[in-house]
Amino acid sequence: MALSSLSPGIYLTHKPIGLSSFDVVRNFKRVASESDNKNWVLGHGGTLDPFAKGLLLILSGQATRLMELLHPLPKVYEADIEWGSETDTCDHLGRVVSAGDAGAVNKEILGGLIEKFLGWSEQVPPATSAKKIGGEAAYKKAHRGEEVTLPPSRVYLHEAVWIWHDLPCRSRLRITCRGGYYVRSLARDIGRSLGCGAHLSGLHRIAIGPWLDPGEEYQTLLTGADALPWCRLRELSEVEADHLAHGRPIEVGTMAVGRYSLPNGFPDEATPIVGVFRHKLVALLKERSGRLWTAANLRGGL
Repeated sequence: MALSSLSPGIYLTHKPIGLSSFDVVRNFKRVASESDNKNWVLGHGGTLDPFAKGLLLILSGQATRLMELLHPLPKVYEADIEWGSETDTCDHLGRVVSAGDAGAVNKEILGGLIEKFLGWSEQVPPATSAKKIGGEAAYKKAHRGEEVTLPPSRVYLHEAVWIWHDLPCRSRLRITCRGGYYVRSLARDIGRSLGCGAHLSGLHRIAIGPWLDPGEEYQTLLTGADALPWCRLRELSEVEADHLAHGRPIEVGTMAVGRYSLPNGFPDEATPIVGVFRHKLVALLKERSGRLWTAANLRGGL
């Protein structure tokens, strides 16, 4: 569905295969430019590789200030893994760096092996990841032929289920992980554990938190409490909204619980309270000394 103008909020967008996440952002910037909003601020809530498809969150206007709150959300992927070779990019577009016989790989071995990757672990990102080295994305250095060595990152894999197998050639895996997890690295590490090598040949991001991939023809704009549905909500009066906008605290009052809960056992981080005035998300709040204070003022609201 083509957009003619932009509003503040979170757009649920489908990223097709072949486009980078920044290509999608640039398409939104073009809409902003054509509607005389050339300085409109835009960003995205989590990179997808060009060969991948699926849900991409486009943060528009004041919603760009919510990025850090979106990062820890559970993300659901379906990953196609090819057995028998590892590549330098950990995906099918890279150069094969090792190969092995996958003839002994079977469902029972894979079912037991994947359980070892669940929970918290130290994971080395791919050399062609967006991780920064000296302020520059690692993939830019790798594409120039520079040697890239990235330190491991602490990541979390909540759930992993094999969907189907076409052994010894390929399998499909569905995972739920925390933001910052590299599915390409998981494919590489499974292949190394098996001794035959493996790489990712396809990836589909199905969901982020409560939101599903809308499909190619649809986009959904989230505003108000719908932008942060896992946070507690405080409805504000006009007087309270004015107090908060000017840095003055308000009474804690009555708060509603969020409409979305993390999966059982998923790491839960401290989240702010959302302040909503006339159906718009106008502030992120924190409780201190029995009062509510403004942690972030979302001017104009979402």
